[in-house]
Amino acid sequence: MKRREFLTASSLALLGLRVQEDALGAAEPIIDIHQHLGYRGRPDEALLAHQRTLGVTTTILLPAGRPVNTASTHEGVANGLQAQCLGNEACYRFARAHAKQFAFGANEVPDLEGAAQEIERYLKRGAVVIAEQKFGVDCDSPHMQMIYELAQAHGVPVLMHWQFKMYNYGFERFYKMLERYPQVSFIGHAQTWWANIDRSYTDQTVLYPKGPVTAGGLTDRYLSDYPNMYGDLAAGSGLNALTRDEDVTRDFLTRHQDKLLYGSDCTDVEGTGEKCQGAQIMAAIRRLAASKAIERKLLYENAKTLFRL
Repeated sequence: MKRREFLTASSLALLGLRVQEDALGAAEPIIDIHQHLGYRGRPDEALLAHQRTLGVTTTILLPAGRPVNTASTHEGVANGLQAQCLGNEACYRFARAHAKQFAFGANEVPDLEGAAQEIERYLKRGAVVIAEQKFGVDCDSPHMQMIYELAQAHGVPVLMHWQFKMYNYGFERFYKMLERYPQVSFIGHAQTWWANIDRSYTDQTVLYPKGPVTAGGLTDRYLSDYPNMYGDLAAGSGLNALTRDEDVTRDFLTRHQDKLLYGSDCTDVEGTGEKCQGAQIMAAIRRLAASKAIERKLLYENAKTLFRL
């Protein structure tokens, strides 16, 4: 084959491959609602490669608040979301530089002076969520209600990390906030949120309970009873909830098919296999969803609607 013919054929083959990839991407887009920049020191290039390997087409970066030593950060333990995650400006700049693949949230330690102004600054710049709220405060405190009022004013969700005696105290009282702020969409995440899918769960100190699940736990009821309550399937807590009793999970995913959202929240660089939590969560969704339609809701459609992406 002559050189010109070879180059032409090669170009056409590459174009065909690109078209095929674009068609697949268009048919199966995936939104990851929960990732972090600088997560435990992971380089930016590794995050980009990780998300591509996962097959994620849109990623929402959740920033940390300012690093401070206060009671609400457990004297600095919660700085960087307890994982070296970067803050508002870094996430904003990264998302702007990769606008086709990334969106960003806005965040701040809620009881810091100027917290509302800091969050609102980034909401006005295009943040799609207030998150990740991961601080040692009462969920119904005046500081948190300020967060909810901001979310209501700007029409964005609030994503909360629930962890017994550590982050967002008063899970059993949260229904009062769901009722007080019916126009705000709340997204539940982390250990206490997912442990409470089980009606038989009583020891709140056990953050990753194993074994059979009895439907009707507090989380299950929040999702059923409140139109403004959603669930983030991310992290080890989400994976544990999905896989500990798969027969119950199948029904849970069906009943709450309009309320659940895929997130990875993993620190690895692989983006695939057993080392990647996000890949395992995605595989569990695909295995346990009762239909392709439900799978697509969890991996894409619910997030697209909720975050208006």
